Amino acid sequence: MLNLWLKREKRVNSFTAETSTILKEIMMARRDIRGNNFKSDKIDKGRIEQILNSALLAPSVGYSQPWKFVVIEKQEIKEKIYKNFNKELEKSQQYFKERPLYQQLKLEGIKEAPINIAIFYEKSKKEILGQTSQKRMGEYSVVCAVQNMWLMARSLNLGMGWVSILKPKKVRKLLNISKEYKLVAYLCIGEVKEFPKNPELKTLKWNKQKKYKDIISWRK
Repeated sequence: MLNLWLKREKRVNSFTAETSTILKEIMMARRDIRGNNFKSDKIDKGRIEQILNSALLAPSVGYSQPWKFVVIEKQEIKEKIYKNFNKELEKSQQYFKERPLYQQLKLEGIKEAPINIAIFYEKSKKEILGQTSQKRMGEYSVVCAVQNMWLMARSLNLGMGWVSILKPKKVRKLLNISKEYKLVAYLCIGEVKEFPKNPELKTLKWNKQKKYKDIISWRK
């Protein structure tokens, strides 16, 4: 499927300032979408395949491509995932007792989003080039795939949210995935009512935006 997708696209090896500006605009417009902003509209399969194909273009350590994607549309499965989310959310509340806002946040869109995608890292049984010193590089490769998906989804005007308050082993078992796979991301994708102007947690002042000078240093 990836090869067919690439053949249909015009390949270029150099880009213009306009192309760079468009990419920047997509990155700036990307948002983490929650259930109170998803619409239930069915999504054309071709758009989901574009998002999945974009993931396959991500860099991976040793060209290992250590990812596995499970697309979930069945409401019964979503209900089971949502039940685990609620259990984990309840446990998490003890860490934010002094921040009442936490109780008000909508932190997922599992049932509302028409498409859920669970993304797994496939643990290798042999040594991987580039992974002998940093053992988690394979998992980081999967995260690169997630970023590609997020940007592609936004370019298609689809919202995407990453649900992290889940028990990885429980999700793996619910989806009948074998032990050599580890859950890295659980994504919710769908049409949105609106894309927020700013990240929600920035608007709600959960944290302040860090400044360039505080996080980037140069060694000259």
